[in-house]
Amino acid sequence: MTAHSIVLTRNNEFGGAAARAVVAAMIAVLFAGSTALTPLYIIYKQAFGFSQITLTLIYAVYVIGNLAALLIFGGLSDVIGRRPAALAAMGVAVVSTLLFLFAENVMWLDAARILMGLAIGVGTGTGTAWLTELIATSDKSRAATIATSTNFLGLGLGALGAGLLAEYAPWPLRLTFVVNLAVLVLVTILILRTRETVSRPGKLADISMRPKLSVPGNVRARFVAPALTGFGAMALVGFYAALAPSILAQQLRVTNHAAAGALFFELTIVAALTVLATTRLSSRVTMFTALVLIIPTVGLVVAAQFFGSMAIMIIATACCGVASALGYRGGLQVVNQIAPAERRAEVVSAFFICCFCGNALPVIGIGILSNWTTATTASLAFAGMITIFSLVALAFGAKHAR
Repeated sequence: MTAHSIVLTRNNEFGGAAARAVVAAMIAVLFAGSTALTPLYIIYKQAFGFSQITLTLIYAVYVIGNLAALLIFGGLSDVIGRRPAALAAMGVAVVSTLLFLFAENVMWLDAARILMGLAIGVGTGTGTAWLTELIATSDKSRAATIATSTNFLGLGLGALGAGLLAEYAPWPLRLTFVVNLAVLVLVTILILRTRETVSRPGKLADISMRPKLSVPGNVRARFVAPALTGFGAMALVGFYAALAPSILAQQLRVTNHAAAGALFFELTIVAALTVLATTRLSSRVTMFTALVLIIPTVGLVVAAQFFGSMAIMIIATACCGVASALGYRGGLQVVNQIAPAERRAEVVSAFFICCFCGNALPVIGIGILSNWTTATTASLAFAGMITIFSLVALAFGAKHAR
């Protein structure tokens, strides 16, 4: 067997390719749980009788858990070890899934979304660091590529699976979470047998609860472009995850829940393939390409609603997948390059805050505008905002390219 073959260590633990596969599966199943609601929002809206604003808030509260994970528990796995931190994340995800399974009102959904955001925040950071340490080669960028592509793949599979079950199987608001719960338990069992890479884990008491978040003055001007790029990229993903099913049903007259899941799956599979296909592009080229592509992408989304065209929507979704993947990866790489070595974690955390805000805030704005005007007008306002952000990012990026 080679170093990359499936092996078991002396303690009967997974090592090599098996260990990396388990950690990647953990990232995928966590993100799948976050988008299982995407094709179900309309069903919940009818079952619980809430408004479009409430729908967007249910989606957006997820960011509360993300922020808690980033600001408070960001260094958890460095202290207690990768495996204990991963098990904690999976435990929180199980509780979140149980809340979804037995949800009786909006408060249950809100609580489940917050816990899912916390689980993903802790699990993703832990998983990325774990992959980096499990990869035997010196090319540690592979860990980020695997984590990012697995992230998008999990998002897509969660939405697609939920859509298929909601449309063609019984108990649409229950069966999805039964399946998700079973997969979570299976992956958790595998994590228990996966090799730990932190040699001397500490204790929970050693964790600093003080958030570390800042951008040094000497890099703030250069930080603007990647920050706005990350905001715009995640805003596109949030738009599709929260609002695409409503757009399909209301403007495009497509009420099939599987179609809603498949549309988001298209976005994420295109994004995952884009990440894998563009690994050799420089960070600046990647970021600028995303910013240029975002502008026609949001125009296509509005055009699809205006003309009620599924064909245009499919093209817009593919463009969105490419733009979001390039924007997220390019922005993160630029931030890693401009951040001082001794402050890198703080600057990267600031970038993630921008991404989280992009994922949540525009969605809430669209929900509020939809109550005052038409859905198409609200989407047009979203497109205008994202276009302005992209142009500002291009201007700052060009000015501080060196």
